[in-house]
Amino acid sequence: MNRGRRVMRWLRCVAILMLLGVVMRPVHAESPVGDANRGRALYQSCLGCHSIDEDDVGPRHRGVVGRRAGSIPSYAYSAALRSSGLVWTPSVLDRWLQNPQALVPGSKMFFSLADPRDRADVIAYLATLGGP
Repeated sequence: MNRGRRVMRWLRCVAILMLLGVVMRPVHAESPVGDANRGRALYQSCLGCHSIDEDDVGPRHRGVVGRRAGSIPSYAYSAALRSSGLVWTPSVLDRWLQNPQALVPGSKMFFSLADPRDRADVIAYLATLGGP
């Protein structure tokens, strides 16, 4: 094989490996950094079911970041969420807000946020709420 063909073959291999590196990266490896102020405004759409300090249609959100899913004793969670074993880390919350039924089939929540920036902003706001 001549030198030019070997170089082209090598470049194709490098290109394929680079492409695989991009394709095989975990989907949530690079979560966008959220804007808590924008998240506070977006959170208004959550108030139909949730409250910061009171259980409602959904459980209260104060202290949600870092809390074990299904762990507020006064709220009637679905069996699916109660037994999920999830902890509400920012990456888990991102997956939850993207599609709660895909993450925990049988959970009560159906609302989702398609935009990654919106999810990051809401999660940043929730992180400011601290614990009880």
